[in-house]
Order: sequence, then C-alpha cells, then structure tokens
Amino acid sequence: MSKDEVYDGIVSRHLNRRISRPMARLLAHTPATPNQVSFAAIAVALGSMACFIYGLNIPGALLAQFSSIIDGVDGDLARLKNMASEFGGFMDSILDRYADAILYTGLIIWAAQTTDSDLVWLVGFWALAGTFVVTYTRARIQGLPRNVFDRGIASIASRDVRLLVLMIGALSGQGFATIIALAALTNAVVLIRLVKAARLLR
Repeated sequence: MSKDEVYDGIVSRHLNRRISRPMARLLAHTPATPNQVSFAAIAVALGSMACFIYGLNIPGALLAQFSSIIDGVDGDLARLKNMASEFGGFMDSILDRYADAILYTGLIIWAAQTTDSDLVWLVGFWALAGTFVVTYTRARIQGLPRNVFDRGIASIASRDVRLLVLMIGALSGQGFATIIALAALTNAVVLIRLVKAARLLR
C-alpha cells in the first residue's frame, strides 16, 4: 500500500471502513502481510465469480462486496505494521483491476444465463471498458493533482460505489439491469471527467 493517504469514496467511508479497520487491527497481531491480504481479496473475487457462474447470485453478490471490504484492509494493515510502500500501492492497484475484471465477468455470465437478450455481452463490454477508463483517467491526468476527480459528481463511479451497485443489483436478481447501470454510470463519469479536465487544463 502506498505511503500516501488514499481518498475513500462514500461507500468506503460509511460502510466498508467500519468493517475493514477492525479487521486490520486484528490482523496486526498476526504474521499476515498487506500483500497477502491483497491476494486474499482476489481469492474472494474468484469465489464470487464462481458463485455467479453457477447461478448463486446472492452469495456471489455478498462475496463481491466482501472483496471490496478486504481491499481496504491491506492499506490499514500496512500503516499499522509500518509496511507501507510505493510498490505495495502499485501492486494493489493492479490487483484491483484484475478483481474488477473477475467480478464483472461473473456478473455478465450470470446475466447471460438469466436473460434472453443478446445485448448482455455488448453492454457488459461497455461496463468493463467504462470501469477501466474511469480508473485510467485518474492515473493518466497530467498538469493537475491526481485527486482532482475525487470529489463531487466526478467521483460517483469510484470502485466502492461500483461494487455496491453490483451487490445490490445481484441481490435483487437483476443481472442485466445491473450491467446497464454500471455501463451508464462509468461511461457518464468518463465524459464528466473529460469535460472537467478540458476546462481546468485550458
């Protein structure tokens, strides 16, 4: 995990951190390392995908959210154990992208099994693309602070929000509608960030 404090989205602040911080404090008394926790989040995401593939949307949804919660443990654990590093933050970001791909793939496969529409794959592509580009806009911004998109409407597609949407949609049994919502949300935020960057960089 990076030494720099990472901005928490609204879901992380009000939900995820209430669970992840006590977990980190417990793990601080064990040999567990932040990198091990990061890989544990990937393992939970794989479990979620497996549940979706086998049509178990409720455990799949809960595991997806649990993966998001665990993702917050590694940073807190790194600070508690004084193990924060730039490489740790770099690796955590990469693993988050793999976890996103794993979770979305599971959701898309489940949605394809529960809907007659062939559009599920196309919309799923745009949901995945929007998710990755949202992250890329923050990583790639030059000439402005990297946290320029961390407040206001430009931040509403943060990872914690996306995974909460995924969980709620899957719990309600609305796979295709959830993918549509994720595709619309992420790509709309990409457009908002483009407009904001164009205004601020002029």
